[in-house]
Amino acid sequence: MSKREEEKLLRRKEKLEKERLRLKSMRVYEEEYGQYNYICGIDEAGRGPLAGPVVAGAVILPSDEEILYLNDSKKLSEKRREALYTEIMEKAVAVGVGIIGPERIDEINILRATYEAMRQAVSKLSVKPDILLNDAVTIPEVDIRQVPVIKGDAKSVSIAAASIIAKVTRDRMMAEYDEAMPGYGFGKHKGYGTKAHIESLKRLGPCPIHRRTFIQKFVWAESGIGKFYDGE
Repeated sequence: MSKREEEKLLRRKEKLEKERLRLKSMRVYEEEYGQYNYICGIDEAGRGPLAGPVVAGAVILPSDEEILYLNDSKKLSEKRREALYTEIMEKAVAVGVGIIGPERIDEINILRATYEAMRQAVSKLSVKPDILLNDAVTIPEVDIRQVPVIKGDAKSVSIAAASIIAKVTRDRMMAEYDEAMPGYGFGKHKGYGTKAHIESLKRLGPCPIHRRTFIQKFVWAESGIGKFYDGE
């Protein structure tokens, strides 16, 4: 082996060791509650957008499996998220996803819809968790012990995994909506209130996946919400 190859291998080992130390720091809560067999991370994606569903992920990771580069989904590239999504789905003890659409969000408000998505995600797990590690919230009407963790998607591997499942699931849905309802750019902004999205909303009017309670200040008409776009 040449000196250059040795140096390259050494840098790779150092990088790997650094990543493992980072992951160890994200296992503090998993270790603190290590007496529980099934620790479930909970997180959501899509509370803030003007369009599309809110999606919650629930993930129980095995204690003896290593998934490198787990992190808050917002800090990862799309390529990395997609790769981690596949790895999580392959290695997790159980994964559950909850999806609440815009009509229900308008009906009960986004906070209640988020809780509903989280309860749905937990109910879809193939294994009942012993404890939930939640990103910042305490979910009403759940009879499982809960630990809210502020900025948990950057502090817990379980919550980080849940954030990736939720984010990738929702992003894929928005890409499909982009094909079904062209003109809004859902595939790019994912329903968030970007300048381009707001301009297209004013030009085309709301479509079926817009949250009426979120967009009233952006569209005007006699009805109060603007014309209705049917995708044709």
